[in-house]
Amino acid sequence: MFDNLSDKLQRVFKNLRGEGRLTAENMEVALREVRVALLEADVHFKVVKQLLEAVKVRAMGQEVLQSLSPYQQVIGIINEELIKVLGSHESKLRFANDPPSVFMIVGLQGSGKTTSTAKLARWLAKNGHRPQVVSVDIYRPAARHQLSILARDNKIPIYEGVEGETLPIDLARSARRETANAGRDVLLVDTAGRLHIDEDLMTELQQLKDLLNPVEILFVADAMTGQDAVKSAGEFHQRLGITGAILTKMDGDARGGAALSIRHVTGQPLKFVGLGEKADAFEPFHPDRAVSRILGMGDILSFVEKAQEAFDSKQQEEMQRKLIDNEFTLEDFRDQLKSLRKLGSLESILKMMPKVGMMKELQNMQPDEKELTRIVSIIDSMTPKERTNHMIINGSRRRRIARGSGTKVEDVNDLLRQYTQARKMMKTLSGSMGMLGKRMGKLGGLGKLGLPGF
Repeated sequence: MFDNLSDKLQRVFKNLRGEGRLTAENMEVALREVRVALLEADVHFKVVKQLLEAVKVRAMGQEVLQSLSPYQQVIGIINEELIKVLGSHESKLRFANDPPSVFMIVGLQGSGKTTSTAKLARWLAKNGHRPQVVSVDIYRPAARHQLSILARDNKIPIYEGVEGETLPIDLARSARRETANAGRDVLLVDTAGRLHIDEDLMTELQQLKDLLNPVEILFVADAMTGQDAVKSAGEFHQRLGITGAILTKMDGDARGGAALSIRHVTGQPLKFVGLGEKADAFEPFHPDRAVSRILGMGDILSFVEKAQEAFDSKQQEEMQRKLIDNEFTLEDFRDQLKSLRKLGSLESILKMMPKVGMMKELQNMQPDEKELTRIVSIIDSMTPKERTNHMIINGSRRRRIARGSGTKVEDVNDLLRQYTQARKMMKTLSGSMGMLGKRMGKLGGLGKLGLPGF
């Protein structure tokens, strides 16, 4: 997400930083390069024009040009103006005063509506709500079957209809009644789509809107389609009055133009993004964090939130105690690696890191996901005594462990060497991390993480 745009802007900023001082001329060159970078990232041309006009007015002022740190000020201005384009702050979902709240999920066929419906329902359930879903796509039985499978896999109640309910309007009415009777507070309605916008589709969606009076009409778009997604969003908004958007496949869209354009075209915020096929690869959209990633500053807040979910604080306190008391075993080492996997792929973790200072070197790493799996497999092939006391693992035990894990003795030797090195390093770091945690405790809960492995 935003990788191409971020790389191009980094080059622009590097050139700007290399200037002895800023002038109107080299500032003009820099802004022209920013314009090219945005257009190549498939950002809507009106968005580019509006953004650069705002940046130019502020950046060409004498206060910036004569500043002792003009480069930082320019970055700050672009940061602020990009955040304005994206909506300034996270746009939260709205809920009805009298439950159930109805969310209509709309969009073109193939955009990811059904998957997004299930992911949003899962997210709502995880955040204290009691959602139910229904598919009113009577034209594609496969769509209803898909939602049924996704709902079952994620333990989300679904209304599947009864005999005789063959119209979308009937399914929606009955689903709302069942949702209310079951005491559930949100009904997500997965609507039908087409390969293109037509009158029949819009008439059907308008009828559903009139019946359900939804508090949210969320337009789902495939980020990979770029400006086609933005155009469709504008047309849906004109006919239905959407309240927000969900962009799917953001993990595969290195340009990010649709995300930067959709709010400008519709006037409505981007509320969620889909970042992969897994049910939990779905999160609220934070404009400030997105801009931070675009400008190469990373997304540390999202990393902290993911870490707080993945690492139990009590377990980490116990882990720190073991490190200090020299009781950190191979079993603990394995558990730490498993917890690390909960944060997502190693590649996604690295993308959250800033592209500055020593962190910049991390961006060039090629993380090997298989290596983590291999390490866990080797440790799992050990006996409980071996995991507790690695000193007893002699040559014959190493051969047995290698056979059991489908690896080589050299791999077992490498693991034991890495473990002993990590154990020493972690013990050294645990004390300093503890002190840092106390100092940083008020900054986004960083002090609560207790990550001895970081």
